[in-house]
Amino acid sequence: MSDEQCELAPLALLRQQSWLSPAFPTGSYSYSHGIEWAVEAGHIHDRESLVDWLEADLRYGSGRNESIFFIEAWRCATEDDCEKLVEVAELAAAFRGTSEFALESSQQATACLATLGRVWPDRVVENLSKLLSERSVPRALAVVLGASAAGQRVPYGLALPAFLQSYVANLVTAGVRLIPLGQTDGQIAIADLEEAVLATSTQAKEATIHELGSAAFMVDLASASHETQYTRLFRS
Repeated sequence: MSDEQCELAPLALLRQQSWLSPAFPTGSYSYSHGIEWAVEAGHIHDRESLVDWLEADLRYGSGRNESIFFIEAWRCATEDDCEKLVEVAELAAAFRGTSEFALESSQQATACLATLGRVWPDRVVENLSKLLSERSVPRALAVVLGASAAGQRVPYGLALPAFLQSYVANLVTAGVRLIPLGQTDGQIAIADLEEAVLATSTQAKEATIHELGSAAFMVDLASASHETQYTRLFRS
């Protein structure tokens, strides 16, 4: 099934919005993806430096990799290929530069699966959860949400940018609290990142798991340094 063959129903759009909403109980508000350390170290100190940091992460770092995992999971779910989906999930779980990044992804994904299973049951997602439990593979949020979007027949041309937008919006919110910034500056930052979100989404459509990689070393360094940061508001 191609992106063009998916017909987006209003109900599917509502569900997609629910899963990416701050109200969805994944605990995303408690993670900063290393931004807390970057603020303390002075690398992020205003809206412009926050946007620069997040744009680099989106285009060359974690955000880019998450977009590839998301689209691969979407493809596997649309083809009803659970074995390949599990392989993608295994790679996504292993593809974490630090222990806090692993915690950030697995705990949100576990919470996401628990809520999806009770509120919006889906056969592919249920099978994925079962297989991952049997093989003791940590969950990855991008994989869970990618498979869920496919289960609702949300086109990846819409699902992927929405996922990345929620990814950066959560981190901008962390920046608003840490720098601190005003709420309007936070919204300007999200708007400034729209082009990077769309560009990363477009590139991911043509990418495969063989093109995974990161050139945003400072993001990984920030996460590793955050593990021993003396005072912390966030879990990553």
